[in-house]
Amino acid sequence: MAIVFIPSQLAKLTGGVRKVEASGRTLRDVIDSLERDYPGIRERLVEGDRLRPGLAAAVDNAFVGLLQPVEDTSEIHFLPALQGG
Repeated sequence: MAIVFIPSQLAKLTGGVRKVEASGRTLRDVIDSLERDYPGIRERLVEGDRLRPGLAAAVDNAFVGLLQPVEDTSEIHFLPALQGG
């Protein structure tokens, strides 16, 4: 299963766990797997058929979209946009 690194802003949905495993052949499948284990996380990650505005995803160090293939050995990071002035 892929390793998913959960941003601190979403850790309350995973019971404070910041690194979880999830299955799937694409990033969208992985998000669906996360939703089964952590209800409510999908709506924080996806809007319609895209990642939410202000959020990026990286699979194995490459920024990607929802249809990106995922391997069992992949590492996935969800990265919120930085805000400031």
